[in-house]
Amino acid sequence: MSGYWFRFRDHIALTAGLVAPFLVALVLAPFRADLSSTNAALVLVVAVVAVAALGTRAAGALAALSAAAWFDFFLTEPYQRFAITDRADVETAVLLLAVGLIVSQLAVRARRLQAVVVTDTAHLSSLQGTVRLAEDGGSPEDVVEYVRRELVGLLGLRSCRFEYGALMGNLPRLEHGGGLWARRGTRITQYADWPEGETELRAVGGGHYYGRFLLEPHPGRPLPTEEARLVAVALAAQAGAALDSAGLSHQG
Repeated sequence: MSGYWFRFRDHIALTAGLVAPFLVALVLAPFRADLSSTNAALVLVVAVVAVAALGTRAAGALAALSAAAWFDFFLTEPYQRFAITDRADVETAVLLLAVGLIVSQLAVRARRLQAVVVTDTAHLSSLQGTVRLAEDGGSPEDVVEYVRRELVGLLGLRSCRFEYGALMGNLPRLEHGGGLWARRGTRITQYADWPEGETELRAVGGGHYYGRFLLEPHPGRPLPTEEARLVAVALAAQAGAALDSAGLSHQG
């Protein structure tokens, strides 16, 4: 569902990149006699930034091109023609295109940096919550349950359960480095997306194996970012440490 939403949002952003500058220029057209070319270009830059802030680099670039074209068509003489006779207007149109492209890229980068900050804060909160629970005297089972719930949200899972004791079966495994591997005899397979069925994430503490989280993703959901996978491994390690500190029986 999230993949569909992102694709839908990108299509909307591209459409806005084409249409928004046209509508802004159309609104400004009745006032072009009293509005300087520079001021009109600045208004169009605002439209470009708005599109870029909500969409992708492609949408921002398209908005910049659209803004320059409609600036020429509606706001410079001869009107309603893609031609500019005044040199100053030519320079303004070129600057509008250049500034629009640069500002749109900066807006997209700023939005992505903001998303990274929000994501990093959420990841740190998950790790801190596990540590606080252990420090406050929470039982190992409480820590395991907390980690299980965090993994569902962190990795976008359909479900997650913890299995104590010996290993059963030969499932794909989320490894310490964040990679997803399956080892069957001498054959080793690396996955770029979630494999079918469950994936294991082992809980190890003090060099001992205590159990594993069994991760079940939504069908068709892409593999989470490497950063999210590394946080998941760290959470599982904290669960293993909590089980080890309680002196529970282990496997190997």
